[in-house]
Amino acid sequence: MDIQANSSHFKLWSQLELHEFPDRFVIKSIELPDQSFSISRFDGSLEALDSDTCPGNPSRVSTIYGVAGTIRLLAGTYVLVITSRKEVGTYLGFPVFHVMSMKFLSCNVASLHLTHQEKKEEAYFMTLLKIVESTPGLYYSYETDITLNLQRRFKLAEGWMSKPVWKQADPRFVWNRNLLEELIENKLDRFIIPLLQGNILKHFTGQLKLNNSPAKITLISRRCTRRLGTRMWRRGANLEGDTANFIETEQLLEFDGFKSSFLQIRGSIPLLWEQIVDLSYKPRLNIINHEQTPKVVERHFLDLLQRYGETIAVDLTDKHGDEGLLNMAFAAEMQRLPNVRYVSFDFHQCCGNSNFDNIQLLYEQVSEDFEKQGYFLVDTKGEILTQQKGIIRSNCIDCLDRTNVTQSYLARKSLNSQLQEIGALSSTECISMFGEDFEIFKTLWVEQGDEISLEYSGTHALKGDLVRYGRQTMAGLIKDGMSALSRYYLNNFQDGIRQDAMDLISGHYMVNKNSPSLFQRNDFESLNVSNKDVHFLKSLGYRVHMHGIMCIQLRTL
Repeated sequence: MDIQANSSHFKLWSQLELHEFPDRFVIKSIELPDQSFSISRFDGSLEALDSDTCPGNPSRVSTIYGVAGTIRLLAGTYVLVITSRKEVGTYLGFPVFHVMSMKFLSCNVASLHLTHQEKKEEAYFMTLLKIVESTPGLYYSYETDITLNLQRRFKLAEGWMSKPVWKQADPRFVWNRNLLEELIENKLDRFIIPLLQGNILKHFTGQLKLNNSPAKITLISRRCTRRLGTRMWRRGANLEGDTANFIETEQLLEFDGFKSSFLQIRGSIPLLWEQIVDLSYKPRLNIINHEQTPKVVERHFLDLLQRYGETIAVDLTDKHGDEGLLNMAFAAEMQRLPNVRYVSFDFHQCCGNSNFDNIQLLYEQVSEDFEKQGYFLVDTKGEILTQQKGIIRSNCIDCLDRTNVTQSYLARKSLNSQLQEIGALSSTECISMFGEDFEIFKTLWVEQGDEISLEYSGTHALKGDLVRYGRQTMAGLIKDGMSALSRYYLNNFQDGIRQDAMDLISGHYMVNKNSPSLFQRNDFESLNVSNKDVHFLKSLGYRVHMHGIMCIQLRTL
């Protein structure tokens, strides 16, 4: 199966014109001008247009690069369009673009008829939409789906690439899937762009020169949308077993016609737990005692077993303090799952004080199973030579810093095996013996860690020095300290409203004119409260957002 040679693959319109009229927006394909659709500025209704439908002369014409979807709020419909993009390389031969800017078009004539309270709420929703417009780490392709890893792509039925791109995609990794419903209902397939949040870091790789033969390495991280959120506001799992900060990372190797893929996953500890933001530097971890907890853990790992095969859960949390309590609770639940191997490795205890080499102790614990799991490899004819039979799921508390260091180490081990099998390296060689190439590899993982961290915590990753140098430097310590302070500020004063924006865009919170007011749920108004009150209200099932100094808004979960 040669993916690139498939000439029947589905293509989206890659350049569009936005025509603005007093009563509607018209979005038209530049490649085939007869292909267009309109959006009413009065009620947000969509209508496919043909060549005989000519609405007249627009008041303004501008170029856009895609339609990311629509959302209905109190005043009407808002349409999200891509206003600028940057090509960042290719994925299996198909161009990939990074979203640089987006804009919501307002179809809200109905705002004239809103009550004072509704206008107040709509203004808050508009603030959230502004945050959505600047969402980091969104990628897409006009010619192929980028949410599927290489192994899954090769296992799909012949002809799947002829389907609309949104039908090809894995819905877990489509950031805007909740926004696409109206476009799908109106059968506007060639306008529908599934967006992946994560990163595709090919533009940092260049050409690796291993024994004078070019090899390309690409890192692709895919963020799951099922429990989307910010660092402190989304922890643990929900009752369905979906976890916060769940990310599938694929390391793709292309060498001399061979293609090889190695997968890892990360995700928050799949228990019911939280950290209540209360202005303290390190809020207390709270494990929620719930009769469904065993089922939550079982659902989470059953899903992984079905998708990825044999799973090893590597827990990098501390074994003392609050983390220790969470570590013990996780270990206790894992004893109920005989088909999943659980490995606890206290990263800070073993690898602290720049003892990064001690991560070898973790590898020794998992190496036999790790090597059996293997990786996916196809030859120059597209024939499958080996498949990845399982996966390692890593976590710390945030699934950012310690997790990224560990995943980069395992990725290096896998890369050595892949390069040796396809003949790029001899059985006695490894990538660390090639200085320039090794630097490129480490830079990829540092940059990847930073992007993933920015999306979840708002700052660069910590412990990047361990990936890049294998030790902590003074400059790295200072950078980590600044990032830690930034995280503290964002957790307390920015991430609450960012969480609202994510909940709104993902459909976790639905806008309904018949629902109680956003600001008057259960007769609570915005008010000033103490830290004790925050904990009490949270225990009653309210989500507490902090805007300014202890000024909160309350909404039921």
